[in-house]
This record gives sequence, C-alpha cells and structure tokens, in this order.
Amino acid sequence: MRHGCKVNHLSRTHAHRVAMLSNMATSLIMEKRITTTVAKAKALRVYVEPLINRSKEDNMNNRRVVFSYLHSKDAVNELFREVSQKVANRPGGYTRILKTGIRHGDNSEMCIIELVDYNENMLAAPKAEKKAKTTRRSRSKKAEEAPVAEATETKAE
Repeated sequence: MRHGCKVNHLSRTHAHRVAMLSNMATSLIMEKRITTTVAKAKALRVYVEPLINRSKEDNMNNRRVVFSYLHSKDAVNELFREVSQKVANRPGGYTRILKTGIRHGDNSEMCIIELVDYNENMLAAPKAEKKAKTTRRSRSKKAEEAPVAEATETKAE
C-alpha cells in the first residue's frame, strides 16, 4: 500500500529519476522555460523551488548544496547571480506551469514550465481590472404597471 508516499516515481528507478530531475532543473535555470509533460513538471517544481529559495542567500555552503543537486557549475552560477536577484522579493512560487495540450504520439498532457519573473509577455501585460458587479436586470413593478395605466386612460376618454 502507498500510505504516506508523496513522491511521484515517474516509472523510473531512484537513480534515473534523480538524474532526470537534475538535468531538467539545469535546463530550466539556463533556458528559463522548458516544455515537458505535466507529471514531470510537477515533480520538477518540487525539486527546483527549494534550490531557488536557497540561492537567495549567497554563501559557500548554499552553493555546495545546490551543486550537489544540479552537478553543473554554469547552472549554479546562473542561479546565484541572475535568478536570485530577480526572485529576491518573492516569498515563493518561483515557477509557473502552463498546460499546452496533448502530445499526439502517446496522448500525454504537455506543458511549459517557466521561471515566473522571466516571462516578459506576462509582466508587460496590464492586469485586467475587475468590473463592478452588475445586478441582474428584471422588469420593475413600476414598468409593468405603467402600460396598464395608459391603457385604462385611453379607454376612459
């Protein structure tokens, strides 16, 4: 039984899964946006967000811990120099998953996972203001009585 098991194994062994997530996290940090399946993206989000959070404080121990997860000096430097500066004021939620449809080969759900502060299109778009809530229009009692009153006046004449 799977009571309490929260990890999505993605049909892979532990070593394969860790290597895949490490490679995907490196690609995400270097490219800022990657296309993958929804299941892998959700697993990657759990893997990469603590690393981004750790990069906010630049010291030797944090660099070594992040390097043990990523195994790429270039990705670690990119994370601590550029990405950490952009997310310095953000309390969490550094990634965004945008679903793109299904893959025709095997019908799996595809998505784009991206770093939130690097999507220029969404940052540049003005936020839509909420419209004031309008009430539902219905006929008022006065409007219903008015034609009846006019009809009685014409008959009286």
